[in-house]
This record gives sequence, C-alpha cells and structure tokens, in this order.
Amino acid sequence: MRLEMGNFYVTSIQFGPETSYHEGVLTINKEEALAVVKEDQHITEADLYIVNPGDEVRLCPVKEVIEPRTKLNGAPVFPGYTGELCQAGHGRTHALKDCSVIVVGKHWGGFQDGVIDMAGEGAKYTYYSGLKNIVLVADTDETFEQREQQKKNRALRLAGHKLSEYIGACVRPLEPEKIEVFELEPVTKRSAETNNLPSVVYVMQPQSQMEEMGYNDLVYGWDANHMLPTFMNPNEVLDGAIVSGSFMPCSSKWSTYDFQNAPVIRTLFEEHGKTLNFLGVIMSNLNVALEQKNRSAQFVAQLASSLGADSAIVAEEGYGNPDADFVACIVALEDAGVKTVGITNECTGRDGQSQPLVTLDEKLNAIVSCGNVSELIELPPMPTVLGELQALARDGLSGGWADDELLGPSVRPDGSIIMENNSMFCGDQVIGWSTKTMKEF
Repeated sequence: MRLEMGNFYVTSIQFGPETSYHEGVLTINKEEALAVVKEDQHITEADLYIVNPGDEVRLCPVKEVIEPRTKLNGAPVFPGYTGELCQAGHGRTHALKDCSVIVVGKHWGGFQDGVIDMAGEGAKYTYYSGLKNIVLVADTDETFEQREQQKKNRALRLAGHKLSEYIGACVRPLEPEKIEVFELEPVTKRSAETNNLPSVVYVMQPQSQMEEMGYNDLVYGWDANHMLPTFMNPNEVLDGAIVSGSFMPCSSKWSTYDFQNAPVIRTLFEEHGKTLNFLGVIMSNLNVALEQKNRSAQFVAQLASSLGADSAIVAEEGYGNPDADFVACIVALEDAGVKTVGITNECTGRDGQSQPLVTLDEKLNAIVSCGNVSELIELPPMPTVLGELQALARDGLSGGWADDELLGPSVRPDGSIIMENNSMFCGDQVIGWSTKTMKEF
C-alpha cells in the first residue's frame, strides 16, 4: 500500500471571493463555506473565524479539530463517514499543513469538550495553538442533548469534517510543495536486512467503550465498539480511516487531526529499515466488562506474536476505566514475549499523590507519562472568547465545575478561569505530540 501525501504549507488565511490557495495564502469564500456547513438542516447558526498563533482568543467548548484535505481520485477524505466506503491509505492525498478546522459550540458544551487558548500561558498546553485555524462556531437543533453532560455532537462534528473537505478541495489540481511517501512492504515480503532489525507494532486503543452508538471513534464510519482488535496498515490511519468520537475527558482525547498526523506512526515510518522493522498497527478497542477487556488483550497479543513482533508500543485514548484495557494489553504482550512500552496520561489527583492508573502490574515497567489529568490550571481573562465560556462551568466539562467550596466557580466574573487539565482540548497529547517532560525533585 503506497500513500503519497502532497503537502501545501499555509502561511496565512484570509476570507475572499474564491476558495483558493496560492503561494502559502489560503483564501476562503466564507459564504460558500457556510453553505456547506448548513447543508445539514440540524445546523441552526454558524459563523467562521480565523485565529492565528498569538491571537488573544480563547475557544470553548471545543469539539473537534480536522486537517483540511482532498483525495485526487475524488474519493471522500473520510470513507464510510463523509462519503462512500472505500479503501483509505493509497493513492494521492493533498493536505493543507500548519492549519486546521476547529469546531466550537456556540452555546452548549459537555463532558467531552474542552478549551484552547491561542496565546499566553494556556497556549503551551495545546498543540493547536501553534496552527493557523479556521474556527467554525455553530449551534444545532439537537435539543434532546443540550443539557446532557455527555453529547454526541453529531451535526457539529460532521459539519467540521465536510467543511475541511470543502476547503481541502481547492488544492486538488495544484502541484504540492512537498510529497511524502508512506509505504510498507507486505510483512512476509521484506528484505533480509529489514527482517533482521528489531520488529515493532503500534497498538492503538481509540475510544470505544460507549455501548450506545454515536459517541465512539469511527473506523471507516463503523462504531469502534463493534470491533475486535484488527491489524491495519498505518497508511489507513494517516489517510482518514479513523474519525474522532465524542466521548472521553477532554485532555485524553485524540482529535481527527491527531489520527491524520499520528506522530508515533510517522516516527516509526522514519525509522523503518534503519533502526527497526515497523510491522504495522494493531487497532484495538476499549471495553466495559472485564471479560471483554481480557478478550481484546488476548487478541492483541496473538496478533503481535503471529506477526513476529519483538516489541510493541501501546497507547490508550482515555483513563479511568480504559486503564484496565491498557494494563491488560501490556501484560498479555509481555507474557507473549513482546517487550512493550506504554503511553498514557495519569489521574493522580490535584495533589499528584494518588495511584496513577486504575490498575497496575509489575510488568508495566516502561511507561511514558503525558501528564496528570487532575492538575489545576489557572488562566487569566482572554479579550476574545469564541463560543461560550460559561459552558466550562455550567455544562459538565470534565475539568470544570459550577462552584467549589474552596476554589469557587471555574469561570470567574472577570473572565479568568480555573480548571483541571482534564478540560484542555487533547491537552495530554498521548497520540505523540506531548511536550511535557519529567522533572526530578
């Protein structure tokens, strides 16, 4: 499977008469773009904004981030979701780099939504503060879930993906500034030199534990709750096969942008044939019942062993209940003789003194921590808020609260905020973006 990624590096974004790209400048016809958004009759209000790194802008409640792309063969960027089901991971895809589409709710937030600051202290907590962003602020008539803590955000998320396809289409006929090639030989057809290198699989555990449909990550448009661990070509992940869901405390989430650019996958590609033999991706799942968790762990270990993996990297989207899946998977791999490193965040309490994962095992002796979800973050007012800041306190965002006997409300009268790291959108960046490091005391 050979994927060519044609990159166009955006240096600035503006509104104009025609959606186009020229010498780094992305121009968007705002009226046309909003017409695409409003094709879904459930969208009742919508507007577009351009925000850049360093702008004194706070976004809340953030629901999704997507990289604008297009397929040269006219196939949907997100097969099985925004269009017909077809194979991702091959052919030519054009991508607008250094920018994103961010979806923000105009009024209502929920457990799975978060905050992004484009400037100041808060900007260092998020990868997206460094991008040029087209921000869609919209509302829907999905009144059945307005006051629900957990929301599916169906219309808003889909609108963001279709908007990203509309914007990405402007570079379909153009010659990219750079072409990246992602190609792995079939596992049994590799050279002796490559086969003699240490082999590694990347085990991804996307959010899939909600038994009611509409919340979980999607694999080719299919709710990931339905799947068993599956061997995938990493090209599929990079090329739109996975769409982020609407469940999970927000700092633990993986946005669709994260899947599209998955840093661990890209690094493994870079090292393939040099220092290691990158076998591919085992796409696993997160379950509720203990038996389900153990079954998936057994499947992962069997797949890794059958592929001949010497080692594995396991990353989980979430914490709490999913920790049991994460730990069981690592233990099963170690028991099968596959040396394993885990990547996760921790829930160690506001004082950092609690047990980091729900369950632990002595075989978890190589874990990369991406931070503490409960860490308190205090940020000053921001001159401009896109969305509704009060959602952080009112609507049950995972790191916010209406009031606290010691700390008061998350949103103060002057617009300053105090919250747990939980509310920082994809803030722990377990997918591989994390800039956090360890400090010894």
